Amino acid sequence: MVRYADDSVYGFKSEEAARSFLAAMQERLAKFGLTLNAKKTRLIEFGRFAAINRKRRGQDKPETFDFLGFTHCCSTTRRGNYKVLRLTVKKRMRAKIAQIRVELMKRRHRPIAEVGRWLNRVVQGYLNYHAVPGNLYRLRSMCSEIERAWRHSLMRRSQRPKMPWSRFQKIAKRFMPNIRNAHPYPQARFYASHT
Repeated sequence: MVRYADDSVYGFKSEEAARSFLAAMQERLAKFGLTLNAKKTRLIEFGRFAAINRKRRGQDKPETFDFLGFTHCCSTTRRGNYKVLRLTVKKRMRAKIAQIRVELMKRRHRPIAEVGRWLNRVVQGYLNYHAVPGNLYRLRSMCSEIERAWRHSLMRRSQRPKMPWSRFQKIAKRFMPNIRNAHPYPQARFYASHT
């Protein structure tokens, strides 16, 4: 069980146990006049053997679920071992890019260094939460979109828009944060040594 505020995810070894728990949870909440959110509540096959079992039955790859800003997917390592892949939820990422794009257009006439420092703080804050192992490719594409939006806003500062990529890349390199893992792999995070 993983719970944060009013969102939670429960894992079970068998479908029977999951269905039994869901029925008991609905019954318990009903005693207090509460219900589960039908759009958010669902039973899915997920885990180490989900892909194999679904393939054997002729079904598509395992379903995914969104939790705490990440889409959780069944995946494998390069060696073929099972792993949970966490990717930033696309819808939220697009909304953040759109929000930054609007703000960049508002700030386009301010000094480049001032806008660069602001953008660095915003993007670094986003990366501090979302830069988990396996998610860097998606974050790189997000940062590329933000850089394009910043260049576009800079070109809109005058009647004759001209900002070569070579010149803009120097600006971006100075202010955009480096994209690297901000969190260790789960096995490193939960590792405890005996002394």
